[in-house]
Amino acid sequence: MNLDKLKDLESEFLHRYPSGFKDESFFPQIQKFKPEKLELFAKDVLKKENFSNPNLAVEGFFKTVQKSVMVSLFDKLKLKDAIASLNSYEKDMLSIEIYELLYGNKKEGFEGLVEFLAQYNLAKWTIISVTPYCIHRHTEYFIKPTTTKMIIKYFELKDCNYKPRPSFEFYENYAKALDEMKSNLDESLTFDNVAYTSFFKVAIEMCED
Repeated sequence: MNLDKLKDLESEFLHRYPSGFKDESFFPQIQKFKPEKLELFAKDVLKKENFSNPNLAVEGFFKTVQKSVMVSLFDKLKLKDAIASLNSYEKDMLSIEIYELLYGNKKEGFEGLVEFLAQYNLAKWTIISVTPYCIHRHTEYFIKPTTTKMIIKYFELKDCNYKPRPSFEFYENYAKALDEMKSNLDESLTFDNVAYTSFFKVAIEMCED
């Protein structure tokens, strides 16, 4: 981690926008983004007891993706069609992978969900990472490819070799780097992990301009 670069970004950003993401004129999309509501919704439809009913669990997974403004409409529609085509056994398998990702063996759940969704060309970072973020938005990260590649390049992060197909190894290494940088930033920029990575995108673009 380049601490000098990190603190320079923070200083420049807060100098221009002392109120940070509360600046409604500069961050109108952030104002519409209500992570607390999304968290409450996801924790309700994806609570542990719902996984005793695979249909309910899979429905909760889709509805969480559907409610997220971070996933493209195109991918939401593709996911809807894919889930509609599943038989009972396939829904059971999908619900197991989602449960492991959220509450069990995270590595196995992550890799299992990637394999499952790859059959439908839906093994994408946004879909894989959105539900863990919704359930644990202060510890898990939503991976948006453009922002992720920008952060890796700007800070020259080691052991973070981004590839379009999600991998648990990359996620772990990238999350570790983000956690380390977060510990050195003002809390006004890290109150939510999507807002935190959005800070990097805005600040890097601002400095490069």
